[in-house]
Amino acid sequence: MELEVLLERVGEMYYKFGIKSVTMDDISHEFGISKKTLYQYVEDKNDLVNKVVQHVYKTEAEKFKEFVCGDNNAIEELLKVNQYLRHMISNHNPSTEYDLKKYYPELYRTIKDKKIDQMYDNVLANLIKGKKEGLYRKELNEEFIAKYYVSRIDSSMDLYSSNENANNMQEYIYELFIYHIRGISSAKGIKFLEEHIDEIKLENHV
Repeated sequence: MELEVLLERVGEMYYKFGIKSVTMDDISHEFGISKKTLYQYVEDKNDLVNKVVQHVYKTEAEKFKEFVCGDNNAIEELLKVNQYLRHMISNHNPSTEYDLKKYYPELYRTIKDKKIDQMYDNVLANLIKGKKEGLYRKELNEEFIAKYYVSRIDSSMDLYSSNENANNMQEYIYELFIYHIRGISSAKGIKFLEEHIDEIKLENHV
């Protein structure tokens, strides 16, 4: 069995049951292997949690990179990000993040900082792209808007990790997305948004 397969499946267990409640015995039983074999992949549970969390972060980062590929314009890119965030929220167990924050605070902070930095870079690149396409207002201060939008998303996710209802959170992220687009768009961008608003609503509520 490859380490990546192990990390992927253990990550699914953590998302479903939380980190604290999943023991090394549970994992051994799930995979049908002995603990001795399991310890050939990781040193202990702390090492396993670290590897799983790092793997999840890497997977998510690679997914976000896909959004900037292809022929999508800046607004379409944000739509895809919005859809992916909705998917993440619908499959997320708040207790998993709670366990990570409480029992592995250093790892939690490291990953959180990485996510914020990555989000900022992505939003900044999107703003620059949108201005070049004429979809966003030319006078925008990209750095300021990127920092502000990232702070709003980050605070929203913190709210959800405190057991905010998933359906409400999806709706909140959607409304924040529309608010963001309307605030930064040029007349051309607003026109594109209005022409695709029904499609965006449909995708958001599938």
